[in-house]
Amino acid sequence: MLQKFGFTQYESQVFEVLTASNSPMDATTIVKYSQVPKSKVYEVLQRLVEKGMILTSFNDRKKLYTALPLETTIEKLTSEFQSNVEELKIKEFSLPDSDDRVWTLQNDTSISVLIKECIQKADKQILITGWSDELTPLLPHLQKKHKEGVNIELLSVGDLDTGNIPSHLLLPDEQHEALERHKIVIVDEQEILFAGVEKGYFQGIHTLSKPLVKFFTEFFYHDVALTEITKKYESVLIEDDEIREILMKLRY
Repeated sequence: MLQKFGFTQYESQVFEVLTASNSPMDATTIVKYSQVPKSKVYEVLQRLVEKGMILTSFNDRKKLYTALPLETTIEKLTSEFQSNVEELKIKEFSLPDSDDRVWTLQNDTSISVLIKECIQKADKQILITGWSDELTPLLPHLQKKHKEGVNIELLSVGDLDTGNIPSHLLLPDEQHEALERHKIVIVDEQEILFAGVEKGYFQGIHTLSKPLVKFFTEFFYHDVALTEITKKYESVLIEDDEIREILMKLRY
């Protein structure tokens, strides 16, 4: 019966049994007459209680249940239906603000311009990494955002004077031939631009995709952690041939 009003089959079966009974029932009796599994009946009863369809009481420490009078139930459902209709009339619908598209770009000038635009849009946070000579032209923009209260964290490959901007410096080993040029900018935990060198030219991707933003954020902090660990324990790590060999294989 109640299924026509959006209730589940089990909820309908329990309510019908309680409505048919002239006296309150305990859970064991409800299971017997409703055919609702014992493992489910307490969950179903709780949902009906929360929906205001049944009342509860205790008798000799036994919990008893009874349904609302049928006419009261009809009035309740009618009132809720009318309320939902009125809410539907005034509700404004819109598509979720989500864009999982990944845009690619291959021109280094375009990539640099887009990085500056990303920095200028930032309201809360900027995570940025790249080689020092690539980051140097961006420092005035980053300094401006830092003064505006935007949280900035920078990782530079190569020595770089960042002033009062929180930064981490990765100084590549002379034998680190695999390390390639790259740029990553992550803005407000919502937008990323990643660019790496392929066939001698920068090629990049730009996206608002939440999974990719999360991935590159973890990628950024992975590099930060590796940089700080290497800096602190460099003498120990470099003396270990196995670890040294692994470190020399890192591309970014």
